[in-house]
Amino acid sequence: MYKTIDVDRNSLTIMGVKFSDLKTLESTANAIGTNMFEGFEPTKELIQLYVEWKKGGISESELLNKLYTIYGK
Repeated sequence: MYKTIDVDRNSLTIMGVKFSDLKTLESTANAIGTNMFEGFEPTKELIQLYVEWKKGGISESELLNKLYTIYGK
């Protein structure tokens, strides 16, 4: 079942994670929503990782390692 997530365009946040601008927030929210129809369940932690990667705060390999730590078996 599709669940709504908290998107606050005034505060520029998704699930409490701050975005730098409205355009980035909206494109991210749209991508998350599209994937949720396919069964993706976003978490605040996952969105924060994405923002860190997008800003250049972590490398792609660091992102993948963290994702593997969270979701890998």
